[in-house]
Amino acid sequence: MAFGTDASARAAYFRDSVSSASPAQQLAMLYDRLLLDLRWAEKCQDENDWMAASTHLIHAQAILTELAGTLKPELWSGGPALMSLYVYLLSILRTGNSRRDIVPTREAIELLEPLRVSWHVASERASAESIPVRLSAVG
Repeated sequence: MAFGTDASARAAYFRDSVSSASPAQQLAMLYDRLLLDLRWAEKCQDENDWMAASTHLIHAQAILTELAGTLKPELWSGGPALMSLYVYLLSILRTGNSRRDIVPTREAIELLEPLRVSWHVASERASAESIPVRLSAVG
């Protein structure tokens, strides 16, 4: 199989996976990608590859911006705290990127990993119990 065809197949598989996922599963996927970007950024920062680190940090910030933009904090009691966390993380990642500082990246990973795990658990429970989860209410 040619490389281009393989890449096309992967892209189609990813597109299908996202489009067939429930809103809760899509949110868990976003958190997966967010943490993946942060871990890649951390690795690049460790290797002093600041250009690559910046690319990953900018993508992570885009995901956080999307999460913050879709969050409706007034719909649930944890909403305002989650919005504050997103705003804080955006701020420290921007600063860390501009100052070439790995500490904010590590802090973001530490703060977001428990949320990533929690969203996966919630997604699995919602799927198992056929409970609809509104993406607009939770992030």
